[in-house]
Amino acid sequence: MQFKTLTFLTILSILLFTGCDSKEENKESQQPAPVQKVERTTEFQLKTTNDGIINIRLENEKIILKDYPNKIVLLNFFTTWCPACKAEIPNLIQLQNSYKNDFVIISVLLEEMKTNEQIKNFIKESNINYEVANAPECIELAKSLGGIKSIPTMFLIDRNNNVFQKYVGLVPTEMMEIDIKKVLEK
Repeated sequence: MQFKTLTFLTILSILLFTGCDSKEENKESQQPAPVQKVERTTEFQLKTTNDGIINIRLENEKIILKDYPNKIVLLNFFTTWCPACKAEIPNLIQLQNSYKNDFVIISVLLEEMKTNEQIKNFIKESNINYEVANAPECIELAKSLGGIKSIPTMFLIDRNNNVFQKYVGLVPTEMMEIDIKKVLEK
């Protein structure tokens, strides 16, 4: 009995501390990466589940969120079927509540076949208190950021639109909080 419990806990911890593999993105990762950094400017309009629009512009190494000036933004790429994505939701809710004056979370859904109604039900069941984008452009945004190889993947963006930190897989709240405080002190 102890062996089964130990095995179960080991498997559970492996799932939680590693991200979920995105099968579609792995096909792209087999292509050679460009050697030179190319200057780029790309714009996206992501539709949220509450019919809002989030304007995002990628400009060289910056991620510019026009609708959230002077805010620290956590751009969270996720799916509804990923155990690690589901496990991080309470942490994200807590962060959104704790830093709501200076910080905003935007979750970007990387599933093409989910209706807004399905995602709204997921949001309600999970008590999500932050924006969730569900649009075909979400996949394009992920590709433009170099492809999201594992989910969840998050980008912590400072007030100057620079990526302060990239997180892959399940990240402890304390670690993200330390980074948010560092950005707030800048």
